[in-house]
Amino acid sequence: MSLSSRVSIVEVGPRDGLQNEKVTLSPRVRAELINRLGAAGLTRIEAGSFVSPTAVPQMAHTDETLALVLKKDLRLAVLVPNLRGLSDALSAGAKEIAVFAAASETFSKRNINCSIEESLERYAKVVAEARRHDVLARGYVSCVLGCPYEGVVDGVAVASVASALLEMGCFEVSLGDTIGVGAPLQARRLVERVARVAPLDRIAVHFHDTYGQALANIFACLEVGVEVVDSSVAGLGGCPFAPGAAGNVATEDVVYMLQRMDIETGVSLERLLAAGTFACAQLDHAPASRVAQAYGAKCNQPADRW
Repeated sequence: MSLSSRVSIVEVGPRDGLQNEKVTLSPRVRAELINRLGAAGLTRIEAGSFVSPTAVPQMAHTDETLALVLKKDLRLAVLVPNLRGLSDALSAGAKEIAVFAAASETFSKRNINCSIEESLERYAKVVAEARRHDVLARGYVSCVLGCPYEGVVDGVAVASVASALLEMGCFEVSLGDTIGVGAPLQARRLVERVARVAPLDRIAVHFHDTYGQALANIFACLEVGVEVVDSSVAGLGGCPFAPGAAGNVATEDVVYMLQRMDIETGVSLERLLAAGTFACAQLDHAPASRVAQAYGAKCNQPADRW
């Protein structure tokens, strides 16, 4: 086993996390969260999305959020569903976008109201136009280890969608276990399958922690050679397909695991914990992060106990 000495973390809390929260935060508060995450050392952050505010009110006024971010050297990505969304993103000065496809036909039709093939045709136009404006495009594949409607998803289908996203011009593809049903050997085998059609340095992983397997899945993928991991501060987001279950793996938990393995992330755990505390105070709930919970308990114990 040979692990990389450094792993890049893509922080998805301000977009993928917050869009699944019941409370809608203002652009100012969302920007403050991004500012705090940047101060913690995170350089790649999903900042919002340009989708209909009727469909996703939590992401309304993403343009205002971008304008309020203080650290100008951050890589702020925004989700765009179509050319209209891209146009709005370009007007807001976005330099990186994300497009979401699925490896499940049913999920694709229910989530974005079109087939996988139709979605890829749409995204090819979006990515081409983005590149024409020197804007980077990242591709996501949803439901890579299971679908809430179809159950098990074929790895061949995942590899096919990932390959299509890279071929159209995405610089990287993130494999998402959207409902968090995967286990380590499944995750490793999936990455190995996708790596037949895509270089490992262009593959990222995005795990949800519905059944508590996210960290183990990440470790299994690191063993294969993956060096980019998506995560969400404080585990923000929940899982809309498993009510009451955990959502995105918490960035604090990922950073803690990597630090204990002497893998560099460039992230200050203390500042990250503070950013998570800030976010949860705005949302009026406790962090889902196990590390945040442990640190909170530690702070309430006499010092000689630790």
